[in-house]
Amino acid sequence: MMPKRPMAAQNAGGETCSPITCGDCGIYGLCREVNGTGAAADLRLLETIVRNRKLFKRGELLYRVGEPVRAIYAIRCGSAKSYVLTNDGRMQVTGFHVTGELLGLGALATDHYTSEARVLETTMVCEVPLEVLEAYSEEMPNVRYQMLKILSQEIIDNQDLMLLLGKKNADERLATFLLSFSRRFQKRSYSPTLFNLSMSRSDIGNYLGMAEETVCRVFTRFQDDGLLITARRQVQLLDLDRLRLISRG
Repeated sequence: MMPKRPMAAQNAGGETCSPITCGDCGIYGLCREVNGTGAAADLRLLETIVRNRKLFKRGELLYRVGEPVRAIYAIRCGSAKSYVLTNDGRMQVTGFHVTGELLGLGALATDHYTSEARVLETTMVCEVPLEVLEAYSEEMPNVRYQMLKILSQEIIDNQDLMLLLGKKNADERLATFLLSFSRRFQKRSYSPTLFNLSMSRSDIGNYLGMAEETVCRVFTRFQDDGLLITARRQVQLLDLDRLRLISRG
């Protein structure tokens, strides 16, 4: 069995982008329902659910607040952050999205994007037009079921975030944050212990409700305690069990 590859090998320095297989993508359930199963299914994705594949450079926007919803996006490689802006221009990060995950689902109820999404490194996305989803949802009940499963996971993620912000201290928040990425990378067939965090420490603090200085201090303490090693954006988790204990308080 070949070893799992760290995310760092996929997007080294944010300059390269090696796509995952369709089977590891968050939208695969929809594509499978439309295309059927078997080896030939993935070959027809571009003509059915996925209409475009686009490459974005670091810092480019996928969509802006107020834009009409045209599509949802599946990250084929790379990463992005979603955020909202207050009336006085301050930013609140609402999520980080990595290879295989979806963006734009929250806008389906309003017909326009209520947040913005900006890529954090060289990123390729699969674009799924909204009218395509609607057409297949009407024709195929299983597509509607897959959409409900995806939206249900969004609700669970939001509940976890509320718990994270409301009940945990700084050490518990960062440990929970790191373990979340570990599980998400493992789900996409990458290493659960060696990966890139493409966002800044400031963005992590914004998301976790912590000052940037606090984030840096906790990272340093975790490294001094032998829980992890950091090298620029790359993180290696050395003791998952102790991180789990910390995350549980």
